[in-house]
Amino acid sequence: MTALLWVGVAVIGGVGAVVRFSLDRQISLWASGNFPLGTMVVNISGAMLLGFVAGLAFSPHVALLAGTAFCGSYTTFSTWMFETQRLAEERQMWPAVLNIVVSIALGLPAAWLGQTLGASL
Repeated sequence: MTALLWVGVAVIGGVGAVVRFSLDRQISLWASGNFPLGTMVVNISGAMLLGFVAGLAFSPHVALLAGTAFCGSYTTFSTWMFETQRLAEERQMWPAVLNIVVSIALGLPAAWLGQTLGASL
């Protein structure tokens, strides 16, 4: 690991975080309500993007930058779990369950589709 690679991870990870924040915010403004739709869209699109990157079979350094740095900071498991737990604490059990089920039901096929598309290039 070189210093340049570490700088690349920091910069690209920062870009991923900003893109995530911006997209989540726009979706949250568009879709009023208490359901964390922005996080769901970000995580499902991130699963597809990570699958795509994996399907391209990049070198380890490029995979680190694209997969771990960008996709890792773009998607967020912790926010997904926190928002689901918040819904449950507010006794909104159906939205909490829906958040888990839909995220998994769409996230896994999105990752598969991304990987399939990446591998076909």
